Amino acid sequence: MRQEELAAEIRRIGFSCTRCGECCRETNTDSNLVMLYPPERAELCTATGREGEEFSEPYPEAVAMPGGGSIRFERCIRRREGVCIFLDGNRCQVYASRPWICRTYPFMLSGEELMVFQCRGIGGPLSEGEAWEIAGLLLARKRAEEQEEDRVRTLLSTHHIPAGADVLIDGTGMRRL
Repeated sequence: MRQEELAAEIRRIGFSCTRCGECCRETNTDSNLVMLYPPERAELCTATGREGEEFSEPYPEAVAMPGGGSIRFERCIRRREGVCIFLDGNRCQVYASRPWICRTYPFMLSGEELMVFQCRGIGGPLSEGEAWEIAGLLLARKRAEEQEEDRVRTLLSTHHIPAGADVLIDGTGMRRL
């Protein structure tokens, strides 16, 4: 999908953030998890002055391996009692450095299809410029995700996963959990 078409569709749908913070809270098991790719994690480390392990953890979904062990792909932002650790009241403490998924919510691209998640702000006023910006971010996010998937595929094809080991794989490498 081209940015012009995507921006037009986003503008037609409309969106205006109500600052309710619901997108930062778990509404059912593992809902609204914020996946972090390595560059986003590095940016948050810089913005917060914290080590990545302090605010991120392996994505909970694991692929069981024959003979025991598992693989987890990527990391996500930690939560406390189902709430993003960067949410204070209804305000994001890392707003300027928030991950792409947060910047583009409630919109997401699945292949060429625009997906829209449940959100109070859907249908709200959205300028042409705002729609253009969201469309650009969605396309950039899609390219970044594809590049990360390529790096992970390369790692999977070139690294041996020890029998019975639980590992985390992202574009920066493989680590035992």
